[in-house]
Amino acid sequence: MKIIFAGTPPFAASALDALIKAGHEICLVLSQPDRPSGRGMKLTPSAVKALALEHSIPVETPLTLSLKKGGEEAQKYHDLLKAQNADIMVVAAYGMILPQAVLDIPTGIGPNREVKCINIHASLLPRWRGAAPITRAIELGDPEFGVTLMKMEAGLDTGPIITQEAFPLDGTETTTSLTEKVAALGAEMLVKLLETPDEMTLTIQPEDGVTYAHKVLKEEGKIDFSLPADVILQKIRAFTPFPSSFAEHNGTPIKIWAAHKVSGNGSVGVVTHADKHGVVIACGQDAICATVLQRPGKPKMPVESFLQGYPLGKGDRFQ
Repeated sequence: MKIIFAGTPPFAASALDALIKAGHEICLVLSQPDRPSGRGMKLTPSAVKALALEHSIPVETPLTLSLKKGGEEAQKYHDLLKAQNADIMVVAAYGMILPQAVLDIPTGIGPNREVKCINIHASLLPRWRGAAPITRAIELGDPEFGVTLMKMEAGLDTGPIITQEAFPLDGTETTTSLTEKVAALGAEMLVKLLETPDEMTLTIQPEDGVTYAHKVLKEEGKIDFSLPADVILQKIRAFTPFPSSFAEHNGTPIKIWAAHKVSGNGSVGVVTHADKHGVVIACGQDAICATVLQRPGKPKMPVESFLQGYPLGKGDRFQ
């Protein structure tokens, strides 16, 4: 099958890799422009672009595909997409809203060739439409998660569902670990779907149960110890790796990367115990025991190593 692929992060690269290994012809890849990365802030290609170049697949990185915003430059990209004469476009975490004119370019697959663009979305739509479904699901303590393949339309994750697969969450997932899991599942579902495209069916998304996963902001990582310990722990897992969870101790930001709940009480944000087993901090309900911490300029450390370089003791307060 001749495919245009649009995606950017490692999540999307998993799907591109699966399509390549399944023998599909990837005629063109769209990805976000190279971004500064690392200590030297060197321009670095996205995971999808890097993989495409490894396989000698042409890559384009348009700033916009909107004809209204991009004018002649955007029109050149539209013409290039049309020239591919692709059967389908696959989109996974591309990072750009595609106008309807782009979604209509492929010739289409499935009954009546009505599916021209397939999106791999990490959630059980209509729950968690939008930018950060994995993070928001963990943050709110969802009991299950999954992947949806849908027919794309101009709305934000509103298109008809082609297929879904769900699995339970056990309360230990971080955004890092869950992203890896759903990336693999989404890639597997896509390859399987394209084996028998004429058998696909479309189901309109229900109106009930719609939620939006808004973009995660850096300031959300600041820990509010007045919240119950369970809620704080969900946020710590949700905000790994970004934006990370942190609190200030005497003006120094301390990141907490791993913790568990313990019983106990005390003044909110105050350390009630600290040793090689963990730093116990009182919350609005119960307490958390932080076991992996990080201070500025240092790597993540298990608590015993952290306390050797940054002593904390009973009565210290986090803000």
